[in-house]
Amino acid sequence: MATRYAGKTNAPDFPPGAEWLNTPRPLSIREFAGKLLVLDFWTYCCINCMHTIPVLGRLERDHPEELAVVGVHSAKFDEERSTENIRQAIMRYGVRHPVVNDAGMDLWRAYAVHAWPTVMFVDPEGKVIGKIEGELTYERGTSLIAAMLTEFRAAGVLKPSSAAAWVPEEPRASVLSYPGKVLADIEGERLFIADSGHHRVLVTDLAGTIQTVIGTGEAGLADGMLEGAQFNRPQGMARFGEALYVADTGNHAIRVIDLEAATVETIAGTGTPGERHVEGGAALEVDLRSPWDLALAGRRLHIAMAGSHQIWTLDLDGRVVQATVGTGAESIVDGPPEEALLAQPSGIAVDEEGVLYFVDAETSSVRSADLTTAHHVSTLVGTGLFDFGDVDGDGASARLQHPLGIDLQDGVVYVADTYNSKIKRLSTGTRAVETVAGSGERALRDGALATAAFYEPGGLSIAGDRIYVADTNNHALRLIDLAQGQVTTLDVDF
Repeated sequence: MATRYAGKTNAPDFPPGAEWLNTPRPLSIREFAGKLLVLDFWTYCCINCMHTIPVLGRLERDHPEELAVVGVHSAKFDEERSTENIRQAIMRYGVRHPVVNDAGMDLWRAYAVHAWPTVMFVDPEGKVIGKIEGELTYERGTSLIAAMLTEFRAAGVLKPSSAAAWVPEEPRASVLSYPGKVLADIEGERLFIADSGHHRVLVTDLAGTIQTVIGTGEAGLADGMLEGAQFNRPQGMARFGEALYVADTGNHAIRVIDLEAATVETIAGTGTPGERHVEGGAALEVDLRSPWDLALAGRRLHIAMAGSHQIWTLDLDGRVVQATVGTGAESIVDGPPEEALLAQPSGIAVDEEGVLYFVDAETSSVRSADLTTAHHVSTLVGTGLFDFGDVDGDGASARLQHPLGIDLQDGVVYVADTYNSKIKRLSTGTRAVETVAGSGERALRDGALATAAFYEPGGLSIAGDRIYVADTNNHALRLIDLAQGQVTTLDVDF
């Protein structure tokens, strides 16, 4: 019986000696005989890969005895080749299936993969039957897998079996879990921490003592009183008075926390990720796409929309949201805001003149967008999607590696150079880049600026001569005291 999904090419096996995660031993293609095997080629920097992970998890749960998923991590950035760094990423994203570290890109080449993410399908007899390049939506995945399973069942090659007992990596218990961003309010003597891995926002004093917990700690989308509200991997924040705006990244929504009334309200987004190109509309009717950071200018809330490679703006009075910078295509091209190309903007700040500064993570760049006078997007540091490194110096030669955080003070831009595990700064005038703190070692170590160590910090907030840092993979909040030349770790606890 001929089937539409009959494969002809044997699936290349996993290379011997490769390092594995979420499984106690190396695996082989033949172990998945009788099941539909999905190979997810991904890299942990990629926002499209992040969108695909929960879809695959949901499909696994739908078909536990007939479908198996293996993640093939084929790195884009140097930082992503380390198995320990991948371990942190799969815990941060909640990946539960086995993952093989394709550090040498052997599987990438063997399967002729060209893009992240790529989902490859292997039939129950170990033959490659097709692939999808780009994000796989749940609706498309459900339809496609149902059709495949029906044909395999009719052909007698599908042999359901109990789901394998994988051993998922579990993050260590700690008060903070992969904090993504931090916001300092010096006048109010408090800090706001996006405790992303715990799906909540914390309010602490400047020493780190927790004053208020916002959110239940369980992923979800629920408004209401602070203790009953739910978030999903929140990231950037912006504040006006007692209104705290939150980029609720995993919910593809913008939330506002009224600190006086002790309530949470959704003000933009539907809770569903956008899948098609849109320019905007009524804020609660537009599907957003992984908002990652926020910057407030008057009553206009600027959104680093990582998932659509754009900056959007929310009119807080009119409750209308629209794309204001970037076409939605991924690259690095300057020019008028509506023609510029961005690449996963993940941190954003605004100066006194209303000029936006943002970090484009996928081009390892720092850029600005003047939406008021010059009407122009400019690049201060960065040159291309595959140009990165750890090089201080003038803007033309300087290199960063997947920066996620940014803040401004007195004409100086401070950057969380995430994959270099350093904090850097650059002058908006000279564009010269220099390291402020961090040795580049991936560790948790206090001390002098040059010898202190961070581990993929994702956000920072400037307060005079102090810099508060969300040290993501260390599950910690760090304090850089520029006057003292020291880095310390705040004791965030009750």
